[in-house]
Amino acid sequence: MNFPSPSLPAAVVFDLDGTLIDSAPDLHAALNRLMATEGRRQLALGEVIAMIGDGVPTLVERGYRATGEVPEAARLAERVETFSADYENHATDQTVLFAGVLAALDTLRASQVLLGICTNKPQAATLAVLRFFGLADRFDAVVGGDQLAGIRKPDARHLLATMEKLGVGADQTVMVGDSPNDIGVAINAGVPSIAVSFGYSRVPVPELGANRTIDHFDDLVDALVDISLNRGKKTDGRL
Repeated sequence: MNFPSPSLPAAVVFDLDGTLIDSAPDLHAALNRLMATEGRRQLALGEVIAMIGDGVPTLVERGYRATGEVPEAARLAERVETFSADYENHATDQTVLFAGVLAALDTLRASQVLLGICTNKPQAATLAVLRFFGLADRFDAVVGGDQLAGIRKPDARHLLATMEKLGVGADQTVMVGDSPNDIGVAINAGVPSIAVSFGYSRVPVPELGANRTIDHFDDLVDALVDISLNRGKKTDGRL
């Protein structure tokens, strides 16, 4: 596959929560509704933000752990299903796109860059959010956290499966995300990465190991150009 431009990658793969969308308020509300059915205390928004990024089962387990004992496995699995059904019905009540997302995606699409989503969020909720914001037709591949049995970021196979759907290799791709899982999956797959500074990372962003960091989506295209122009200068697996 030819690059769409000498100064842009053939494909850019994005995380969703904390990268393209600020979904914490809806995840927070759904988790608190679940805790209320158990007579548990309500969680603060900051507590829930620190729990986001490893998929719904882990989010629900962390909610229980923060408020008391974790249910046994079968009961926990049932409560995960309850949370998922409730959240999917309210996934866009308070969720918003981060500033500059639409313009950045449209610029990349106009430059014939392939776009993908690689997220630990379940596929149904991911597609519902993308449709709500009119983003579904902007992405050429979407791989949620429940699409590969037992596999999700930072396992390299999650990103590699997304790249396979796009028809590109590691030397043609850049990953964009906000968390250790996002930058970790990029490193594990041999793909350069860009970290956004405004997401939900539990690790200080400068310590994530991304090739570039941006503070606003207005800076994304310049960061992608910088990575593309420096690909040939790799000496240690990164840029």
